[in-house]
Amino acid sequence: MTFRLSCKEAVAVMVAGEDRALGRAERVLLWGHLLVCGACPRFRRQLELMRVAMRRWRELPPEA
Repeated sequence: MTFRLSCKEAVAVMVAGEDRALGRAERVLLWGHLLVCGACPRFRRQLELMRVAMRRWRELPPEA
């Protein structure tokens, strides 16, 4: 792994972070990428929105 992430690599790290804890190196590389990229922070917010929406959907009472 290089000292810079491409957008494709950053997305892969963000998606992997949904399933497991990221290592320190991954977090630092992702943080650095998010500072300079315009699109990836938007994708990260979309992931968060989907996570919240799914949590709320699972908490809905069953329909009678």
